[in-house]
Amino acid sequence: MSASTAPFSGSASARAARNHALDLVRAAALLLGVAFHAGLSFYPGQQMWIVMDDSRSVPIALAGFVLHSFRMATFFLLAGYFGRMVYHRKGARSFILGRIKRIAIPLVLFWPPLFMAFGMAVVWGITKQWGITADQLPPPPPMSVATFPLTHLWFLYVLILFYALMLTVRTAIAMVDRSGALRDRLDSVAGLMMRTGLLPVVLALPVAGLLLQHTGWMGWAGVPTPDTGLVPNLAGFGTYFIAFSIGWVLQRRADALEPLKALWPVFLGLAALLTVFLMVPLGDNEALASATAGTSHTISAFAFATLAWAYTFGFIGLALRFFHRENRVTRYLADASYWLYLIHLPIVLAMQVWVMKWGWPAEAKLAFILVVSVSAMLVSYQVFVRYTPIGWLLNGKRRRILTSKPKLALEPAE
Repeated sequence: MSASTAPFSGSASARAARNHALDLVRAAALLLGVAFHAGLSFYPGQQMWIVMDDSRSVPIALAGFVLHSFRMATFFLLAGYFGRMVYHRKGARSFILGRIKRIAIPLVLFWPPLFMAFGMAVVWGITKQWGITADQLPPPPPMSVATFPLTHLWFLYVLILFYALMLTVRTAIAMVDRSGALRDRLDSVAGLMMRTGLLPVVLALPVAGLLLQHTGWMGWAGVPTPDTGLVPNLAGFGTYFIAFSIGWVLQRRADALEPLKALWPVFLGLAALLTVFLMVPLGDNEALASATAGTSHTISAFAFATLAWAYTFGFIGLALRFFHRENRVTRYLADASYWLYLIHLPIVLAMQVWVMKWGWPAEAKLAFILVVSVSAMLVSYQVFVRYTPIGWLLNGKRRRILTSKPKLALEPAE
């Protein structure tokens, strides 16, 4: 997964370099998803996940709340940012072909085997937790447009929809705004909001509205994940398309992200305060079972939406300020993160089933799951992906032995 680099001037050479800070943030958004899913079996309260461990942990649940609040918004914002970059570097035809190669084909190829592996882990987990046999399980619901199980690969499906929608919107705007004056004004407004630090608050308004219209929305659950059905839920689709669109718009200006280098402490400080505000009721297990109502529900939605944007812009600014230099380890993880996220869910679930009856503390089990699963997945990336046709599909072709400095590709493998 690669990106472009700083500063984004109009020259092709400047745009061809790699932005290591943004690479790191996008890789982190995916890898934190591995940690989030690995912790779900340790949440206190009722059946929150497919299998529930004998050991539970409130700190793991609270950490999961934080991770889930911003990681996908961050990912989609950067997907929009890099998407526009590739579009203008390569043109519409190459852009569309690239999205088919990097996103659509992996979705079609990897979903069937991963779904089968996930289903096997589900059966193993449920039979082990409840002490029943596989033939006692009810039959799965029939697949339909409404019930199709996209699993964790929903992000690829949604990205395809986002690209198609954005290209349609872009074409319509270009026809109406032939001089570019309207887009210039939009750039100015976005730049002003970024420089003043108001953008997270402004963007929180539509997201809060989307969350409130979602039936049964609960603050602890974050943005409703559009992982079931081929018609995504409006709250999840709308929230993440806003993030994608903002990334697309911000990429229009060479200096759009510069204010984040100075404002990241403000954003992360605001996010921390809102996290504490929202976590207070989450300390009570009963809060995990029901949503708030009335005015407090509205306040919670706005606070959560602001928190998500504040974390997103705060971590991007932190990376731009301190992690802009090339680092072999972080670059390797950035390259590997797409593969790791694609394959992680059945592996993590199987690990959860394996340790669920152990007498270890929840935190020790979670650490064990992460160390073993991530290590195994990294080995699989190095052996089976990095220099193979799978890697060529996901991240572009690379050579094992380089006699000169490699060309840094601009293909984002979201």
